[in-house]
Amino acid sequence: MIGLGEDDLMGAIIVGYIITLLGAGVAYFLSRGKSLKRKYIVWGVALMVPISPTIAFSVGLTYARIIHNAWAALMMWIIFPVIFIIGLILLLVGIFKKNEDM
Repeated sequence: MIGLGEDDLMGAIIVGYIITLLGAGVAYFLSRGKSLKRKYIVWGVALMVPISPTIAFSVGLTYARIIHNAWAALMMWIIFPVIFIIGLILLLVGIFKKNEDM
């Protein structure tokens, strides 16, 4: 049976954290100097698309590796929807917020 070695798993975890940080950095630069409405929209989309799946994956696998139980990785199925819904709420607030000056 061929499985993932510890190095492969650690590489996947690190890549997940890197994608999360890149997504947050891009969202920060896209929202810098913009109106509050635009910031809500940018951060909502950023949380839903690049951040929530990768942070859920990385945190779930990190926790499973720490406690040495592969079933603990299913925690990502709880983390993902919570962060995704927060992003959806931010997006909807940004869409329905009235335009205001900075």
